[in-house]
Amino acid sequence: MSFIQYIKDKRYFLMLYAGMMGFISIIMTLSFNPALVSGNLLYIHIVCFALVSGYLLIGYYYRRSYYRKLQQLIHLDREDWPVVAPEPQNLQQRLYLELFTKLHRQHERDLRKLNEEKIDHQEFILSWIHEVKLPIAASRLLMENSTGETADSLADKLEDELDKIENYVEQALYYSRIDSFSKDYFITEEPLDAIIKTCAKKFAKTFINKRIRFHMEDIRQTVHTDRKWLGFILDQIVANALKYTNEGGTITFIAEEDRQEKRMHIIDSGIGIQPEDLHRVFEKGFTGSIGRSHAKSTGMGLYLAKQLVHKLGHHLSIQSEAGAYTKVTIHFPKTDTYHSLL
Repeated sequence: MSFIQYIKDKRYFLMLYAGMMGFISIIMTLSFNPALVSGNLLYIHIVCFALVSGYLLIGYYYRRSYYRKLQQLIHLDREDWPVVAPEPQNLQQRLYLELFTKLHRQHERDLRKLNEEKIDHQEFILSWIHEVKLPIAASRLLMENSTGETADSLADKLEDELDKIENYVEQALYYSRIDSFSKDYFITEEPLDAIIKTCAKKFAKTFINKRIRFHMEDIRQTVHTDRKWLGFILDQIVANALKYTNEGGTITFIAEEDRQEKRMHIIDSGIGIQPEDLHRVFEKGFTGSIGRSHAKSTGMGLYLAKQLVHKLGHHLSIQSEAGAYTKVTIHFPKTDTYHSLL
């Protein structure tokens, strides 16, 4: 607010001041007789009081309509109050209106964000319930049609279904903890080869059943990360690779390092990703043209991996050629700013 604008807002008071001083000046000019001083002073006080009273009454009626409209807005349940708010009568009121309008818009954005998160959460829960019911139903069918099956064969098949349920439960658990991530991570220096071997051991049966070769180069790099969360991220990437790699394929782990970062590549010889889908694979619930042809594709694995990698201060990228390969890369920047993680 500039001084000129402030003076402009006080124009009516200045007009009153000018009128009073003009009147006083006239009276003082005409007052030559000392005997009339008392009467002139009384006359000045009466006239000045009348002028001030008139100023207050005029100001009251001028402001009354504005305040009445504000009171009506307080009692009205309207979301578009900035549109129907009374026209400001001075700069101060205009600034307050702009401030409240800005706060109102921010409030609306926050509400929309919360509503979208609620809808996403509901959609995820519904999708998760649908997906977790499939291995449960498959387990029941296995038990009902177990005639002629050996105990070991039946137990092996049931274990596969339990692994699927466990994976879905893990996804739901980590999804629910994304917003509270800062309360549940511990950055330490971890060897990449140990994390990879733990992941490979978890999916060993799938590797064997699908006859997919596991290949890991001599990886000796260590990275600053949270072992549990990075292990989950790697599980999602490997599970996705196993899902879309045909029998006899290969999944390879390679580590690189330069002055800026360390990188871990997970390369599969699977069916690849269509070029038009490549930039959307990390979106929540996106399955793409290939995913739609696989009934068990939920589109949550890579989304969770992307979100958690970002929380850890790492970066995730993907390259692919349809019908040839897919390469997912986890980038580990060489930085010590992990205290800024959210």
